[in-house]
Amino acid sequence: MERKLNFPDVFSIASGAMISSGIFVLPAIAYSHTGSSLFISYLIGGVIALIGILSIAELSTAMPKAGGDYYFVSRSFGPLLGTINGFLSWFALSLKSAFAIYGLSGVLYLLTGLSVPLIGMVATVLFVLLNIVGVKEAALLELILVAFLISIMIAYIIMGFPLVNKAYFIPLAPMGFNSILSTAAFVFVSFGGLLKIASIAEEVKNPGKNIPLGMLVSVIVVTLLYVFMIFVTTGILSPDKFNSSMFPISDAARIFAGRPGYIAITIASFMAFITTANAGIMAASRYPLAMSRDNLIPGSISRVSLRFNTPVISILVTGVFIILALQIDLEILVKSASSVILIAYILSNISVIILRESKLTNYRPVFKVPLYPYIPILSIVIYLFLLIDLGTEAIEISLVFIFASVLVYLLYGRKRSKKEFALLYLLKRIIDSRMPQHGLESELREVIRHREGILDDKFDRMVKDSVVLDLEEHFTLDDFFKRISGPLGSDLKMESEEIFRLLKKRENESSTAISSFVSIPHIILEETEVLHMMIVRCRGGVGFTKSEKSVKAIFLIVGNEGERVLHLRLLASIATLVQEKGFEEKWLEAKDINHLRDMILLSNRKRYPKTRS
Repeated sequence: MERKLNFPDVFSIASGAMISSGIFVLPAIAYSHTGSSLFISYLIGGVIALIGILSIAELSTAMPKAGGDYYFVSRSFGPLLGTINGFLSWFALSLKSAFAIYGLSGVLYLLTGLSVPLIGMVATVLFVLLNIVGVKEAALLELILVAFLISIMIAYIIMGFPLVNKAYFIPLAPMGFNSILSTAAFVFVSFGGLLKIASIAEEVKNPGKNIPLGMLVSVIVVTLLYVFMIFVTTGILSPDKFNSSMFPISDAARIFAGRPGYIAITIASFMAFITTANAGIMAASRYPLAMSRDNLIPGSISRVSLRFNTPVISILVTGVFIILALQIDLEILVKSASSVILIAYILSNISVIILRESKLTNYRPVFKVPLYPYIPILSIVIYLFLLIDLGTEAIEISLVFIFASVLVYLLYGRKRSKKEFALLYLLKRIIDSRMPQHGLESELREVIRHREGILDDKFDRMVKDSVVLDLEEHFTLDDFFKRISGPLGSDLKMESEEIFRLLKKRENESSTAISSFVSIPHIILEETEVLHMMIVRCRGGVGFTKSEKSVKAIFLIVGNEGERVLHLRLLASIATLVQEKGFEEKWLEAKDINHLRDMILLSNRKRYPKTRS
């Protein structure tokens, strides 16, 4: 997937995904649960979302891949829990989009009298078509609508605040403190849009900066808008009017701004439903895409349109599910979405702990959760409490979704998906097992290279194909050349004695040690048609000269006369590589030959992707 989205796009998609039915419809239901303290429930929900999003931001910058939290969880826990999380997140965002389309249909029903199910179906089809056309086009619409929407919300707060009636807040918590917390869990669906950014991370430019910044700014801005709008609405509408209102924000605007205010808020709510539905389909469709890539569901679902560069089939499947979800009762819809979003947050926070403690070398998040591990642990405890507080109905709905996910895995994905996961590496640390190979590390290495925009050049390709030796003892120069002549001779199909003679001859002309730590032996052969390279770490050191008597990093190159220019560029690549800050420390600290190779491939040296001989 192409990286087309920048910070304004990330902010607008996250904000647009949150601002919709959660503020324009949900308060009408939530007010009956807690009364005048509703704004406190929204504040608690926002703070909890802010705490939980820190882990998702870390994971997104470490692994900016389509599927977001599915990708994190599957690489942490394995394909079974990955399948469960992928389907749960897909369900959650699809249900949240259905919730927004439900609100959109309600507004249009009041204006036109048309059938709500018909409006919902037509609206879903239109959003599906928009997302098929392209992610950048959908993001541009999101940016324009969100800017207008936030402007109206700020105007609502400024105009309504002076008219707030303090008497409507007495008593502040008529149904007790527990009702405030349970309502915070109920309205948590309003903040579920934050997951959408993680799911489209593969399409974000400079993800290490734009993803965490976009997430944090959007949740703070939206939480403040929610809290102040609910506060103003509670202070404008009497408790009886609030309880009986279907669109309390619009009704409050009619009181202090007349018909123009009512129309403005109605338009704003209409736009909010559009932004959430649009962003929801965009993000939700990336979950089937990611699962299909991992062979957990049929591969055809991950097919990307050559014309539009969008996952057409995945978007269509998501649209069909949303149309079906529109048939669910509204309150059950809200509880279903909230419960599965909470489970997704729990698994994401556990994933951070597993990935950190597994000590994977290539787990390199640009943004890290502060106060680790206390913040992830606190988040897990809070989300478990909120999940329980939603009631047995929400848990039962989640179990149905989990059962369906397990069934899909057992019938299809179990035989087809063979991915390593971080839990194996953590178990290896605990029981000193040799269970995992280097597969996950290699995958994460390629994710980082894609994130940083690193393109392979000839040197990178040679590093991937080269023989890497990791030696412990100290060698004299002759002993070292004898040690490497065997494997190098096998690679070149030459006698080891001839290799040794050529290495000695070249070294006698002038030393190839470029420092006391690094040497670049190189020989020219007429017989060879391609370049060969051998990489050696010698912890004990090799005595090249009297001054360079403990060389620990050796890059040996074998070329031919016809590739002189390429040969020189390879030498330059190595020279810039070893000049990077901390090279010597990283070279000695690398765990094994795989990590040595990864260290070179992830370096920031200048690359020559179009090198020719």
